[in-house]
Amino acid sequence: ANFLGGDCLNMGCVPSKSLIHAAKLAHTVKGNQAALADAGITIQGGADSVSIDFAKIMERIRRIRAGISHHDSAERFTKELGVEVFMGRGTFVDNSSVMVNGQTLKFNKAVIATGGYPSLLPMPGLKELHQMNTNPGNKPRPYVMTNETFFNMTEQPQHLVVCGPGVIGVEMAQSMQRLGTKVTVLGRSGRILPKEDDDHAKTIQDQLEQDGVEFRLSVTEYVGVVLTGNILDNGHPEMSFKIQEQTDGKKVYTELLVDAVLVATGRRPNVNGMELEKAGVEYDGRAGIVVNDKLQTTNQNIYSAGDCCSQYKFTHAADFMARAVVRNALFFGKERMSQMLIPYATFTDPEIASVGLYGKDLDAKVVPFRTFEKHFKDNDRAICDGETEGMVRIRVDAKSDKILGATIIGKNAGNMISEITLAMQSGTGLGTLASVIHPYPTTAEAIRQAGDLFNRTKLTPATKSILRGLIKVQR
Repeated sequence: ANFLGGDCLNMGCVPSKSLIHAAKLAHTVKGNQAALADAGITIQGGADSVSIDFAKIMERIRRIRAGISHHDSAERFTKELGVEVFMGRGTFVDNSSVMVNGQTLKFNKAVIATGGYPSLLPMPGLKELHQMNTNPGNKPRPYVMTNETFFNMTEQPQHLVVCGPGVIGVEMAQSMQRLGTKVTVLGRSGRILPKEDDDHAKTIQDQLEQDGVEFRLSVTEYVGVVLTGNILDNGHPEMSFKIQEQTDGKKVYTELLVDAVLVATGRRPNVNGMELEKAGVEYDGRAGIVVNDKLQTTNQNIYSAGDCCSQYKFTHAADFMARAVVRNALFFGKERMSQMLIPYATFTDPEIASVGLYGKDLDAKVVPFRTFEKHFKDNDRAICDGETEGMVRIRVDAKSDKILGATIIGKNAGNMISEITLAMQSGTGLGTLASVIHPYPTTAEAIRQAGDLFNRTKLTPATKSILRGLIKVQR
């Protein structure tokens, strides 16, 4: 990113979660009238009486971003932390010096944390329209966007097409649909959220479809996108977006008339233009900077952290990689990337959060395991809240209660996953979690109840017989 704070503050986590917040509020009062009525709440005039001020939503996003930005500002780093900040493009001169704006800086240790950037589809017309979006000149701005430009919108699009059914794609698709934009999500694999378990991905897709999102997940070719010459009432130029799909064994061409395109088909590491070769740092255009388990590059005095060198493209992962680099580079630390346990969440409604290994990962490693599930439809707090969709799914070693991985799908799953992450980090087994007292009623009780399910498996027929005998003796 070109701004201090990187992607997360400026064009990722902070603005997207602010948009999700607005969309949830809109859905509560506009899209979920049945739930309101069931709770005894009626909005005079119904859903049609609720209006969406998209410009104000986007203004709030920018205000929140500005409010948080001081934490990552040059002013804080220089005045409060005593860090020298050089603004400009850095390029390596040799294996122990870097040049910024014509000034050469010598270093004993260095870290490369240049992040990543969104990749565009190789679709005729897409790159050109994306360039026009960032620099339209005196022409109407076509809204072909990545996450880097998505939050610059001020007028609400009428029809948004989202390329890519991954985390960014589905989060923004649901939010924009709930705010009143017609949304179509495109993909090639036949499903959304490819890392998640099939049934959990289907739960998310079902909810988005209930919200009104259209899915076309059998795209075989992105044929092309062009301007139609029409300018819509919101000031957006209309575009003809053509795809080829596989339908009933046949290839079918489809044209979508849209006024906004969000490309969310993956990210690539920022590794070009730094003269890494002069520093003796090996890198790959797709995988990023080559690092060892201690996050050292092929130059032992240069380290790397974050999206530019890791498959875990999360802010919290980059944060802890940076902490490891500081310890290893300056304080003779022995931190290793392989020892990091990294949870992650998708902030759709319902949310989905995971940590550790999935069942398919364990199968691939030929690791025997057992799965314990507790559904929110059986959780008293979820029933009270009317949020019964989802479950806690925990995978443990086949012969012990060691937790190997877990997924939570449901309200506040992103917050709930931390309890299981702590258990895994500390070596606390699922059976022990059953003895942790949780406030009643909370959805987190489902984690403890999954522990109860595990403990019941220890009641073998012989154990049951002994316990019955003890009870009889005490009668």
